[in-house]
Amino acid sequence: MKRLLLATLLFSAFQLFFIAGGSAADAPYNESANAKADIQAALDQGRRDHRPVLVVFGANWCPDCRALDIAMKQGRNAQLIGEEFQVVKVDVGRFDRNVDVAESYSVPLKKGIPAVAIVSPQGRVMYATRAGELADARGMSEDGLYRFFRKAADDAKPR
Repeated sequence: MKRLLLATLLFSAFQLFFIAGGSAADAPYNESANAKADIQAALDQGRRDHRPVLVVFGANWCPDCRALDIAMKQGRNAQLIGEEFQVVKVDVGRFDRNVDVAESYSVPLKKGIPAVAIVSPQGRVMYATRAGELADARGMSEDGLYRFFRKAADDAKPR
C-alpha cells in the first residue's frame, strides 16, 4: 500500500513538472529570490545606466507568464527590452508571495499576471499594468508585445 501511494505521488509530481513546462533551470521566476533586494540592485544599476526598471510580476505555474518570458528573450522584443530597461522578475507564487511589493508599485495582481511596473531609477512608478493588460500574453503576437513595450519605453523617457 505504501509503495502504491508513493508511486502515485511520484507520478503526480512528474506530471506537474512537465505540465509546468520542464525544469527549474528554465523557470523564469526565482521562487527563493529576495524581490526587494533584486529591485534595489536594478534601481542602482538603472541610475548608473540612466534606464528605468521593468519589474515583471508572475509565477512559474502561469502559462501566460512563461509565454511573456520567452517573448521577452527573442527577436526585436529582446533587443528593445535590453536597450531600454533593467529587468527584474518577481515571483508571486500562488498570490501569496511579494504581494506587498506589487502593491507598492500600484500593480493589482488580482487583475491577472503577468503584470509589470516601470519604475524610474529614482524609484517613481512611471507605469503599471492596472487592468490585466498582459494577462493574456499567450494570445498576444510578437508584434503586439513589441508595441506594448515600445509604447511603455517611450512613455518612460524623460520629457
